[in-house]
Amino acid sequence: MAKLTEQEIHNLAMNIVGKDLEDKGFEFLGVNSELKRNPQFVALKDKKLHFVIVRAISYPNDPKFLDEILMSTIKDHAIKFNARTFYAGVGLANSEDFTKELTSESDYVVNYDGFQEF
Repeated sequence: MAKLTEQEIHNLAMNIVGKDLEDKGFEFLGVNSELKRNPQFVALKDKKLHFVIVRAISYPNDPKFLDEILMSTIKDHAIKFNARTFYAGVGLANSEDFTKELTSESDYVVNYDGFQEF
């Protein structure tokens, strides 16, 4: 049973948020799934630019908790582009036992309430 890498877990979170953005009518201008590169999504909706930061959060950490310093830095950058800034925390856990790591064979539970504006 191969343990998922940090990048693979991040990609899971990216897929969840990307699908949510797509379902809400956002048009992607840029997608960056590389770890530690921000923002993950640059998207357009109603002729307005949106920067979306995605974080995969492991149990027992709260996916709604955001890094204020990081988000302030991104917001300062977004202002230069007249863009809105959003945070999307995606909680992921092994469905059999939340304390176990995610593997390529395990099912997982998602704790995602959508993206929030910063």
